[in-house]
Amino acid sequence: MQDKRQRARVQGGWAGAAGPANRPAMPSAQRPQTWGKEQPPQEKHFVYEKPPEVLRRVQEPKVIDAAGTHEISVSPSGVSRLRLFPSFIDPREADWMFEQLQREIPWRQKTNVGPDGSYHEPRLTCWYGEVPYTYSHSTMQANPHWHPLLNMLKDRIEEVTGYNFNSLLCNLYRHDKDSIDWHSDDEPALGTNPIIASLSFGETRNFQMRKKPPPEERGDYTYVERVHVPLDHGTLLLMEGATQEDWQHRVPKEYHDRRPRINLTFRTMYPQPPAPSH
Repeated sequence: MQDKRQRARVQGGWAGAAGPANRPAMPSAQRPQTWGKEQPPQEKHFVYEKPPEVLRRVQEPKVIDAAGTHEISVSPSGVSRLRLFPSFIDPREADWMFEQLQREIPWRQKTNVGPDGSYHEPRLTCWYGEVPYTYSHSTMQANPHWHPLLNMLKDRIEEVTGYNFNSLLCNLYRHDKDSIDWHSDDEPALGTNPIIASLSFGETRNFQMRKKPPPEERGDYTYVERVHVPLDHGTLLLMEGATQEDWQHRVPKEYHDRRPRINLTFRTMYPQPPAPSH
């Protein structure tokens, strides 16, 4: 009986050694964490956020009214450059020149052809040059008989600018409703990167320019660069480089009284081969 009790105590000692109280301590990094009460899962709220829009602003026009050379853009076509000569003609000289040109040039109103049919240009014009000039599906015939004052002005412009010109389009804006719409002087007969010398007499009008949009804009001019040049009595503006390739220009109608203005645009024309007969 005593032996049975002794064996029971020995077996109990082994059992106790294997119990939880006598197990070697588990490293803290391996212990399972006890959080107490189980936490309920948190609800996730999804809020739709509209993607940020790319804000595009209509650019304010850059005003050019100071004498000198102004580069207005650079592109694969080249540099577009304006040269402005305020008071190129002395105001007193400009006064009598304006009166003589208004009186003695054989002004007429040209008829053009547009998408909606024929229409009269909202200004008067006259062409001088050895070759005819065609634009807006209408041709002005060659006219080699230059007015002496125009020949004198051509010589003076050529001396100052270093360019030679053989043709001239004269424009008479009679009042505030006379205008010329957006266009480029890029007809084939003008060659590549034509030089245009624009001399103004009379009332100041706002010469506006806008850069042609890239192909991805699909002809939308809303956000393009713009330039405004006030052309005063006796001012010469020279358009050089890629200006006709990359920009358009116009003289818009105005909504208050304007006195007459004469604009002389000297250029170089090249004879064109006759169209093939069919």
